[in-house]
Amino acid sequence: MRLDGVEIKEIEYEEETEGGEEMNSVSNSDSLSTNLGFSRQVVVGYALTTKKRQSFLQPKFEVIARNKGIILVPIDQHRPLADQGPFDIVLHKLLGNEWSQVLEDFRLKHPDVMVLDPPYAIQCVRNRQSMLEDVAALDLADSYGRVCVPKQLVIEKDPTLIPAEVANAGLKLPLVSKPLFVDGSAKSHELFLAYDNVSLSKLEPPLILQEFVNHGGVMFKVYVVGNSITVVRRFSLPDVCKRELSKYAGVFQFPRVSCAAASADEADLDPGVAELPPRPMLERLVGELRRRMGLQLFNIDIIREHGTRDLFYVIDINYFPGYGKMPGYENIFADFLVGLADSKQRKQLH
Repeated sequence: MRLDGVEIKEIEYEEETEGGEEMNSVSNSDSLSTNLGFSRQVVVGYALTTKKRQSFLQPKFEVIARNKGIILVPIDQHRPLADQGPFDIVLHKLLGNEWSQVLEDFRLKHPDVMVLDPPYAIQCVRNRQSMLEDVAALDLADSYGRVCVPKQLVIEKDPTLIPAEVANAGLKLPLVSKPLFVDGSAKSHELFLAYDNVSLSKLEPPLILQEFVNHGGVMFKVYVVGNSITVVRRFSLPDVCKRELSKYAGVFQFPRVSCAAASADEADLDPGVAELPPRPMLERLVGELRRRMGLQLFNIDIIREHGTRDLFYVIDINYFPGYGKMPGYENIFADFLVGLADSKQRKQLH
């Protein structure tokens, strides 16, 4: 098959079936589209980094997408975007102001094409201060629990002033240090834990400092794909007791805790630590964040304060996270893309 001069390979894999539930889901979706007279062909142009292509466009996903009528087309950054396609959806995660401007111009000139997600909306999660402002503004508290953000402080310039600024802000040690800006690089995901005030001056601004909250060494990663919410457990930084705080000094770097190898879903954990956040609370949180941020593809890192059952903290939000680590992402994401295309056609019929 060829599309605008680009050859689209027909992938000859045998589809892996995972039981009657999946087959019923596909059958119902096909029936819906047939009854409404919709074409099952959805052209998705993608502009992804090499790393993102490798992790996201896995063979199983490509097979499932193809069988649901999705055609995945690589976008050539060196050609005008308007000359490629035509696309129903543009899926992207590339860096650079120039690319963002190209995509924003295309989105405004072609409102019939769904851009996931709009560049202007992504900007709020490129800055770790602004990404949590929406969460703080929610002040979400109900019978299922309360959602907060850790007390934090932004340091933009002189590291020698950090100890004084921390004291003035009333932050308590230990403190988690993260780069202020998220640019997709490994450095922007570096994580440090500072045990004493003197060592704070060794950090490199611009950065954000957050009070460390003991959480039983387990973090919840909440993956969002449109209306779909999937929660997994990940091992995180261990709790810090007062004795350790007086015993240690310095700034320690920790590895990233979000990798699949750090999964805690099969671990033998204290039930009070392992219990997932209440679903109704997550649905409300995700719904509000989607509305406020204008994003459909993101994940939220949440911790529960150790010793409590219903006090949660959002510590990070990421755009277009590593969905390859999310259980069942292949069907969830493919159904999401088909659903977007079907929704667009419904609107065109009316």
